[in-house]
Amino acid sequence: MEHIAALLLMVGCSDSLAECRELPAPAPTVYETVEECEADKPVLLREMDGTAPRVIATCIETDPALEYEEAILEWDVTQSGTLVAAIEPVTDYAVALQSERDRDARTYTK
Repeated sequence: MEHIAALLLMVGCSDSLAECRELPAPAPTVYETVEECEADKPVLLREMDGTAPRVIATCIETDPALEYEEAILEWDVTQSGTLVAAIEPVTDYAVALQSERDRDARTYTK
């Protein structure tokens, strides 16, 4: 059975980074190692070129303990254009927060 150690998150943003949204990946984006993810990232970024004014990607290390638990992907784009992301276990607070974000149609606006 494959062990998932990392996943690739791709986000498309406006030139000013004021509005960002998750992009559908052009290929499977789960990896057995973070190094495999990092190696694929430049190739997949080239494939996604033109889908948004700015396309940003990051490899997120996963906790194997979360493999069988519910988890939520949290991400943000900094003012300098860095995509920061983490996978966190679901808590009652996280469920309420995600429900609120879902109303925003998975679009992040600063």
